[in-house]
Amino acid sequence: MVREKDICWEYAEKLDGNKVRCKFCSRVLNGGISRLKHHLSRLPSKGVNPCAKVRDDVTDRVRSILSAKDDAKESPPVTYKTPPPPPPPETKPLSAPLEAVSSASRLFPSILLPAPSCPNPNAQEIAERSISLFFFENKVDFGVARSSSYHQMVDAIAKCGPGFVAPSAPSLKTEWLDSLKSEITLQLKEVEKEWSTTGCTVVAEAWTDNKSRALINFFVSSPSRTSFHKSVDASSYFKNTKSLADLFDSMIQDIGQEHIVQIIMDNNFSYTGISNHILQNYASIFVSPCASQCLNMILEEFSKVDWVNQCILQAQVITRFVYNNSSVLDLMKKVTGGQDIIRSGVSRSVSSFLSLQAMMKQKARLKQMFNSPEYSLSTHANKPQSMSCVGILEDNDFWRAVEESVAISEPILKVLREVSGGKPAVGSIYELMWRAKESIRTYYIMDENKHKVFSDIVDTKWCDHLHSPLHAAAAFLNPSIQYNPEIKFLTSLKENFFKVLEKLLPTSDLRRDITNQIFTFTRAKGMFGCNLAMEARETVSPGLWWEQFGDSAPVLQRVAIRILSQVCSGYSLERQWSTFQQIQWERRNKIEREMLNNLAYVNQNLKLGRVTTLETDPIALEDIDMMSEWVEEAENPSPAQWLDRFGSALDSGGDLNTRQFGGAIFGATDHNIFGL
Repeated sequence: MVREKDICWEYAEKLDGNKVRCKFCSRVLNGGISRLKHHLSRLPSKGVNPCAKVRDDVTDRVRSILSAKDDAKESPPVTYKTPPPPPPPETKPLSAPLEAVSSASRLFPSILLPAPSCPNPNAQEIAERSISLFFFENKVDFGVARSSSYHQMVDAIAKCGPGFVAPSAPSLKTEWLDSLKSEITLQLKEVEKEWSTTGCTVVAEAWTDNKSRALINFFVSSPSRTSFHKSVDASSYFKNTKSLADLFDSMIQDIGQEHIVQIIMDNNFSYTGISNHILQNYASIFVSPCASQCLNMILEEFSKVDWVNQCILQAQVITRFVYNNSSVLDLMKKVTGGQDIIRSGVSRSVSSFLSLQAMMKQKARLKQMFNSPEYSLSTHANKPQSMSCVGILEDNDFWRAVEESVAISEPILKVLREVSGGKPAVGSIYELMWRAKESIRTYYIMDENKHKVFSDIVDTKWCDHLHSPLHAAAAFLNPSIQYNPEIKFLTSLKENFFKVLEKLLPTSDLRRDITNQIFTFTRAKGMFGCNLAMEARETVSPGLWWEQFGDSAPVLQRVAIRILSQVCSGYSLERQWSTFQQIQWERRNKIEREMLNNLAYVNQNLKLGRVTTLETDPIALEDIDMMSEWVEEAENPSPAQWLDRFGSALDSGGDLNTRQFGGAIFGATDHNIFGL
């Protein structure tokens, strides 16, 4: 289509040649408007990376355009003058659940019975209705419709044609689960081959409750990807150092001590004594804190500062009013072009500062909306809550507080994004924190009192929770830091760098010539000083830089690659503890437990594999958390509670999966099982 006629040009900027720039994420694409459409559709096709910032309404619009274009290439859609005859019962077609008398159909017969036949049924409408019924009956989260696997499934079924027979429940639980587990295991075996060169990081994350129950999940991370290893119920011995030591010893043996560079533990292990056991018994393994947890604690302390907390509470008055009145929400979306004024993040404090950023961007439009004739004539305009919102929006002190909150939180959020993306960041954490502190100092250069409040919070958490010798050594070996004249903290890294070298090269034979090699590196001699190496200092990842240009210092090269190939956080891993609670704590036989462990293994590794391929914001959630304090008043009931009233009726008479998972999806405290 020519530019003047293709409506998708409103989402792109024309560049030289056949290049276009996406207006949502600013990515430059080769291939013109066609490639842009696949980029905005977020469908896994044409080798185009999906857009991480496009609005849902735009995605839906573009998908409909692509779908219409595909339909035009095929024969016209089939229509029937009379409903097609039902297939023989033994074929068990995909539509069978709609015709079966399910537990849900007994409760809602008028809703779940097949639609009455009409003279010319529309195939597209019938398919959409069937999919909708599947979502509603099984309480599937609507966000699943955005997943690439959902669209791959629909496309695969469409290509099979009318004769497709869906896999049965027993087939899913046995043949297909075992097959996919084997497939994933083989893929991970390929990843393990790099461990001999890069080493790996074991991430141990614990979950505890007030009933003294404890779960520990183990993940393994290396440059290629992060993988889920296993989940363990440690309730009976979580505070017993000897038993925990046996568990970690077993884990280390599973992976191989020679491969593990560090073990990252979250704060739940702070008082268990396990760190000392590892450091005393495994000379070459480091124990490091979770950088993301520390950064989240910094943001949490920021949000507790009086004027910041007051700013957040005032902003929540506005968002609760808007998101609890559909006509006001519709008007807000109209004024902002479909943009939200709330963003949900990986933690409460992250959500607060991301939401303040979103509100700041829509400041003028929010004021415009509340002052518009359309709003003034609405039934909401004279409500006390509306008047409170107007008062806050017209308060300059409020907007100054929002601006300040955004300014002091953004440097920390930037660091959090870098360390939470699942990529090796251990060589960058020192510089990132230094730049974050400099940003806050510069912002408050005329207000030393405020600067001290926030810098003290950062320094305290950094020294008490995040500072690690491995981080210091990685910073020293990072070429973008080592050769940067602006960096002033290099000297302070040397002591920890030498301690790390002594730990990784424990004998004099291993350390032979290491002093000369350090000199060669720090003075940029040999290959370190060639033009290619100098040009790549800022553009190539530190581990890859050493692999390419470190041959002039072979011993130091091996050490540098192992150190710089590590992550410094486990926070990007999805914490769906309800999944593991059901596996470990519900009474079940050996076969059921094995099946659920396999299911967790497949589910977690599929999700972690998807995280490494999609360019999304690692600290923000795709959907707004409608249960958060930014939307719902604390005393209001859950919007899903009406479903819980029918829990036992919906699940009675069902098979094993229905009984296990039906009630937990909308539990009061649990997250959605397997992301559904």
